[in-house]
Amino acid sequence: MPRPTAAQLAYGSCTVIFSTLAMLLLSETSSGVGIVVIALSALALGLLVAWTVPVPVARTAQAPAEPVTDEERVPTSL
Repeated sequence: MPRPTAAQLAYGSCTVIFSTLAMLLLSETSSGVGIVVIALSALALGLLVAWTVPVPVARTAQAPAEPVTDEERVPTSL
């Protein structure tokens, strides 16, 4: 399993924090069960966001181009 990138960690963490605060403020819950449900749903949302952040693809080395001879560079018709 590849390690998460810094962008994935940042987006996931920000999503968890901000979605938890938003849901707690909007729901105005004070029960322990409601807080646990909100925290778990925010964690699931943060994981979903972290997994969907595009991962940079490692570039492979390109094959060197064939060398061009002098005959191919000089036009034949003058």
